[in-house]
Amino acid sequence: MQKYIRNLKAILLSLVIASTFGCASIETDETADWNARQFYQQAQEAIKIGDFESAIDYFSKLEARFPYGHYAQQAQLETAYIHYKAEEPDAAIAAADRFIKLHPLHKSVDYAYYLRGLASYNLVPDTFERWTGQDRSERDPQRARESFNYFRVLVTRFPETKYRAEAIKRMQSLRNSLAKHEIHVAKYYLRRGTHLAAANRAKYVIENYPKTPAVTDALKVMIEAYRQLKLDDLANDAEEVLKLNQTEK
Repeated sequence: MQKYIRNLKAILLSLVIASTFGCASIETDETADWNARQFYQQAQEAIKIGDFESAIDYFSKLEARFPYGHYAQQAQLETAYIHYKAEEPDAAIAAADRFIKLHPLHKSVDYAYYLRGLASYNLVPDTFERWTGQDRSERDPQRARESFNYFRVLVTRFPETKYRAEAIKRMQSLRNSLAKHEIHVAKYYLRRGTHLAAANRAKYVIENYPKTPAVTDALKVMIEAYRQLKLDDLANDAEEVLKLNQTEK
């Protein structure tokens, strides 16, 4: 009887093992026979419906199996775009940088430079300000400086790029924001009573961000700071410049 039970257990165990391996054998990779074009097309379909995770997966498999050629290069470039659309700026910048390094002479490399700038640019400042009441220029300006430099490299290296006009427009916006940030700092110095530091910060705005709206505020800061420092000649000069600017407007 015991021998019979042992034999029955052995039979059942063998059936379980066979069933397990049998199921595994029928689980096949549907992409096993795909060519590069199929991977690319499926990634495009995923992008259309906002399934960025699947798109990234298709592009990764495409590059792994077909590392050379048009589709692999396009997958690398569009990976940066997907990360940008998914609001993953650091990943987008890294992907764009990778494309630039791998394909510096590619016909679309200017787009990689442009995308890198977009990824570091806050596209929805109005929403942020509406929710928090905080002006974008009051926040850490590091991202703005980084984005400005990315766009500057683009328009310098590719003066004929079709992205030039949009890049310059964003650079102007960024310059205004950076100048305004300096004004916030200058006014902070005024409140603290460090008038010389305030005047120097305002002077920095005038010298480095001319033709921005912040110049008017910079002159006002200089006037107040110089009055407090008893430097009336400098204060008077700043007032004259302020009046001239207001007349020209």
